Amino acid sequence: MAKYMTKQRAALLDFLQAHPDQAMSAGQISAAMDGEQVSASAVYRNLAELETEGRVRRLRRGDGREVFFQYLDGEDCRNSVHLSCTRCGRTFHMNALGAERMLRDVERSDSFQVDRSETVLYGLCGSCRRETEGET
Repeated sequence: MAKYMTKQRAALLDFLQAHPDQAMSAGQISAAMDGEQVSASAVYRNLAELETEGRVRRLRRGDGREVFFQYLDGEDCRNSVHLSCTRCGRTFHMNALGAERMLRDVERSDSFQVDRSETVLYGLCGSCRRETEGET
């Protein structure tokens, strides 16, 4: 059940919809929304409620304790396997053909059906990988 749409909640949803390929902490979201008259407590409270509603996903990177949130209320996002860069934090949809092939292989070889709405693969995106290779 959707909650009453306050101005702060509407502003947060607008912000999240404008950044669908980013996973950000509540603190990062609050800082980025500075000046939009959305309190930090409203960001935290609404993120928790949006997670319960299935409109945002909670993520952790590596063994860090910080929690990140990604907007996934759009149907394309909800049915996609996500790739999340552990260096820059960018999160994006996996190529649909590659995802289907991978999920089919897992189901065939392990008799396990993956819930794509809960699937995030972590690693380095192409840009970060190129930067890392250039550092050596």
